[in-house]
Amino acid sequence: MKLNPQQAPLYGDSVITVQLTEEDKVEDDVVFYLVFTGSTVQHCTSTRKINPGSLETISPGHDCCETVKVVLCASKEGHPILVVAEESFQFIQDEAYDAAQFLATCAGNQQALIFTRFLDRSRPPAADVDFLDEKVALAFRHLKLPAEWNVLGADQSLNGEEHGGTHEMGLGREVKSHLLWEPSTWLSKYALVFVCRGGT
Repeated sequence: MKLNPQQAPLYGDSVITVQLTEEDKVEDDVVFYLVFTGSTVQHCTSTRKINPGSLETISPGHDCCETVKVVLCASKEGHPILVVAEESFQFIQDEAYDAAQFLATCAGNQQALIFTRFLDRSRPPAADVDFLDEKVALAFRHLKLPAEWNVLGADQSLNGEEHGGTHEMGLGREVKSHLLWEPSTWLSKYALVFVCRGGT
């Protein structure tokens, strides 16, 4: 088999096409699925048959950047599971994931607004903006954030007193307001995810 593409971002949700060779093809009444095996995590995904020689699946989210083994399996009622083919696949950290990490790190800090100013200057086409919007939102949902993480920053005290070695910066609400209402902020889906992760 051949996987196309041969890599996906850590947060997954990318379409993968599986091209079957003549040796890979089996009876029509079998169910195909893929098993992704990494160093610490294993995923199993279902497939959809596009035509006799092609399958389609959605890449899972993964826990780290690495090359994993992908096994194509075939299942048929009353028969043992058959391993049809094996291939390697990469999980990578892309620009959307980098952007999500940056914004999560800058929670409670006005520096988080730099990203939207960058978009103002670069003015990418509307279609590209929508695509980036979706990807950053997906990447942000995939981030492993501390339980105490909040859009207002590590310390949510309103009086600005010291607490646990941190200070309330008084900027979280400004970040929220900018992300939701600033006309030039195009990352609408990301903005909603960002705001809904606590800190009212």
